[in-house]
Amino acid sequence: MRISVSSDMDEPVARSLVAELRGRGHEVVTHGALRPGDDPQWAVCSEAAAREVADGTSDQAVVCCWTGTGASIAANKVPGVRAALCADAYTADGARRWNDANVLALSLRLTSEPLLKEILDAWFAAEASEDADDRGNVARIGQLDLNRPAL
Repeated sequence: MRISVSSDMDEPVARSLVAELRGRGHEVVTHGALRPGDDPQWAVCSEAAAREVADGTSDQAVVCCWTGTGASIAANKVPGVRAALCADAYTADGARRWNDANVLALSLRLTSEPLLKEILDAWFAAEASEDADDRGNVARIGQLDLNRPAL
């Protein structure tokens, strides 16, 4: 799977994230502080990673900033993206299962290396629900994308 990763800071957890994803056999494309010469602003690098998901050049993305909030907000402004800020494995599982999230947002401040692995385990193990209510909610989010002006 091709995964875009962005971080506004070159922090140990961001480097661990890239190494962990590569160790799991994923192709990783980096943005922001993880790519020399790239713009490290959280709004810029999160958007870049999210756009790759929206345009189909990446299957998923992981966006990071100090709290994870700004990265998730920026990613969610890209039509077609469903970014979820996940601070634990249960939330990551639910985001994939019930919300069909395609972008994981992480806090560089709160995410330890053991927690990172638990979140990634849950994220990749979960599959989108086929429940009609869940699919209806995801479809509704898609309709919201169609009703807003392009960036």
